[in-house]
Amino acid sequence: MISALSRRRSAPALTALLAALTLLAAAGCSGGRSPEPKETKQPKQTTQPKQPEGAAQTVPPASPVTGGKTADPVSVTIPSIGVDSELMRLGLNGDGTVEVPPADRGMTAGWYTGGSVPGDPGASVIIGHNETKSGPAVFEHLGKLRKGAEIAVRTAAGTTNRFTVTGTESVRKKAFPTKKVYGPTNGRELRLITCSGAYDSEGHTVDNLIVYATLS
Repeated sequence: MISALSRRRSAPALTALLAALTLLAAAGCSGGRSPEPKETKQPKQTTQPKQPEGAAQTVPPASPVTGGKTADPVSVTIPSIGVDSELMRLGLNGDGTVEVPPADRGMTAGWYTGGSVPGDPGASVIIGHNETKSGPAVFEHLGKLRKGAEIAVRTAAGTTNRFTVTGTESVRKKAFPTKKVYGPTNGRELRLITCSGAYDSEGHTVDNLIVYATLS
């Protein structure tokens, strides 16, 4: 996996990065259903434009990476929907798009290392599939989360940071709210992201589901 991004970036680099983060529209969708009679295929990762339709025109700096390896998150638990998953590290692909967990690890969520460490100031992001070709995945029931639900993130240091869900949002992938999800914040916030909604003709879901939470 790609290591955590540096704390300081030039303005052009930040703009390119946050535009690329808009491409998270693919998150959690690998191995989605394919319409009959087509054979189910693994979507190919291709180089995407850095400023796709729906991307924010003015992109804020990414939340800084804080804390050391001992503070890195190692697992996420959401009791109300039965989630108890280890966390893998996710960075950026070679083409600048955000990594997602591989389809053969559908029951494992991942922490995006380009954001904040969960529990530190800023926005931290955890990504997971809702299903793969093998069946239901770790965030299958993410849409059932309601305001007030608890999300617990355990760190390598043995501490647990508890977050409270403040809301959920379903968005079109072509209009992913990059600034809102990845932009700087004064709070200690967490976002969970997966795919949702109907399927297009290629068997890919057309929406993203975003869960917003703050440190309790």
